[in-house]
Amino acid sequence: MAFTSPSRFPLPLPLFIGIISFILLHPISTTTSSTAGIRLGVIRKPSTSTDHVPVFREAPAFRNGDTCDTNTIHVSMTLDANYLRGTMAAVLSILQHSTCPENVAFHFLSARFDLDVITSIRSTFPYLNFKVYRFDSNRVRGKISKSIRQALDQPLNYARIYLADIIPADVGRIIYLDSDLVMVDDIAKLWGVDLGDKVVAAPEYCHANFTEYFTESFWSDRELESTFEGRKPCYFNTGVMVVDVDRWRQGGYTQKVEDWMAVQKQKRIYHLGSLPPFLLVLAGNIKAIDHRWNQHGLGGDNLKGKCRGLHPGPISLLHWSGKGKPWLRLDSRKPCTVDHLWAPYDLYRSSTTFLEE
Repeated sequence: MAFTSPSRFPLPLPLFIGIISFILLHPISTTTSSTAGIRLGVIRKPSTSTDHVPVFREAPAFRNGDTCDTNTIHVSMTLDANYLRGTMAAVLSILQHSTCPENVAFHFLSARFDLDVITSIRSTFPYLNFKVYRFDSNRVRGKISKSIRQALDQPLNYARIYLADIIPADVGRIIYLDSDLVMVDDIAKLWGVDLGDKVVAAPEYCHANFTEYFTESFWSDRELESTFEGRKPCYFNTGVMVVDVDRWRQGGYTQKVEDWMAVQKQKRIYHLGSLPPFLLVLAGNIKAIDHRWNQHGLGGDNLKGKCRGLHPGPISLLHWSGKGKPWLRLDSRKPCTVDHLWAPYDLYRSSTTFLEE
């Protein structure tokens, strides 16, 4: 960091260094109180910021319910500068549609502690209750096999496997969400689903061709194919999951997923990234919930990302899984029709807006 010389800076140098030290040592976990007021403003880029962190408008503070209890809803998402615009939109949508947004606590998993990204979150959501946890990418670097799309091979994409090891031990249930979605319903409804004796709850899609998620090497191996005996395996998207973290820890599910990743390194039994080992461990043994909680595939397929329309039925969550991301298509002025449903939650402040003011 470059320091301004004393002759050009209005504060004495020792005081200036003290202020900077306080900022850098400020705890990463942030807890805020609710407020009925709404604050709108301009967020300035931090002085230490580099060009990789976008600039965002300050979000309003929502207070939607007349009476709220003290039960906390825990939500986990990964945190990456390349997807930060999507994360900001997702957080805004969750807060805007929550009856008690002050009850929502966010647990962000990051490959590194990026002060600029953390500062941007604090500035955009001054009242947000959140913590940032470092995910050690070395835990998976030797376990990742090349997939059909480079974005699926990033270590942070595998952080959800280790979620139970990273978040505090007193968190017994958590909702895991991808960064390319928006919530258009009260997240408390998703939080309240009954998992029964299952470790994961998610929308289940039994009409999908399940065989396509694995290679011929898998299906031609009698021992591997027998993995699904005694259960009806159905596709589910790991970008929206309610996880019983206590059961996950007790059942050793992280190790079970890792074991299949080791098989993949030897025999290449699937083409995608972190999804297939989840399916191998959990498909046919999850709590199936309403499809309204994951209107997925809006980003198109994993190769071309072509436009797709909405599936019929009610919608509580819109998910741009696949190659095409709404912010990129909107910026290129070649958006899909569904991308306009994401746009109202976009807090990004472009350079064009600066120039206009």
